[in-house]
Amino acid sequence: MEKEKIRCLIIGSGPAGLTAAIYAGRANLCPVLYEGIQPGGQLTTTTDVENFPGYPDGVTGTGLMDDLKRQAARFGADIRTGIATAADLSGAPYTITIDGEKRVEADSLIIATGATAKYLGLPDEQKYAGMGVSACATCDGFFYRKKVVAVVGGGDTACEDALYLSSLASEVYMIVRKPFLRASKVMQERVSHRENIHILFEHQALGLYGENGVEGVHLAKRLGEPDEEKLSLAIDGFFLAIGHTPNSTIFKAWIDTDPTGYIKTIPGTPRTKLPGVFAAGDVADPHYRQAVTAAGTGCMAAIEAERYLSETNKAGSVG
Repeated sequence: MEKEKIRCLIIGSGPAGLTAAIYAGRANLCPVLYEGIQPGGQLTTTTDVENFPGYPDGVTGTGLMDDLKRQAARFGADIRTGIATAADLSGAPYTITIDGEKRVEADSLIIATGATAKYLGLPDEQKYAGMGVSACATCDGFFYRKKVVAVVGGGDTACEDALYLSSLASEVYMIVRKPFLRASKVMQERVSHRENIHILFEHQALGLYGENGVEGVHLAKRLGEPDEEKLSLAIDGFFLAIGHTPNSTIFKAWIDTDPTGYIKTIPGTPRTKLPGVFAAGDVADPHYRQAVTAAGTGCMAAIEAERYLSETNKAGSVG
């Protein structure tokens, strides 16, 4: 198996990974970044981004990630296609296997593999991606001002999304599979007292419809029961709020994660319990999941990596 030794390895090419590459490149760390399974991260599935600083007129998700990639390359980041398929973090240098066929030994490692939004598995979710289907209310809610939207889910995240959207949209429907909400009592009370939030208990989405975007959702009430009822609901936006899966599986044997799989870091830092191993972006963030916060932690991770390498005399010259 092919082997390579580098000083700073970054896994993931979303805002966290590419920002880390910018800072690591400027610090002469000669960073190598592997783009992972989704080059550019989740933002490449978003049409317009209006809340990233520096773009007063907005920017496409793909355009933003292209800009970050070019900026990282300008400072010497070696950006490569490849997926991390295995990890051995038992001791430094840390070993990452790429595509099952190449081993990269790294003196420092920045994990920026992100998190994957959970979907229902409906073909229409892909058909209308960026055309009315979203897994981020905070990112895309602004586009549905004075419109009608639906939120799928019954937990705290779904309630938080519904409350956020209720301040923008004219009507918000919560599609809840169970006859109750799983959310905390305080969140249940908040949504129940918001006049433009309507909770559809024991409902499941069967599909979406619309010509040039989402115009409605086909629903089933008490699916599979003798009194099953089919109906259609006119909506403009369909928001998934059934959770995210952090892309941390190959690292779990070596670093601490919460029960969901989010990597635990030392509070206020991107440092994990392993010296020289850092986590940035959504893989370590169950709360905010925004491009700008991911970029911020990518910056922090690169600065920490430079300091670590300097202290262990592995950084070389720094400009």
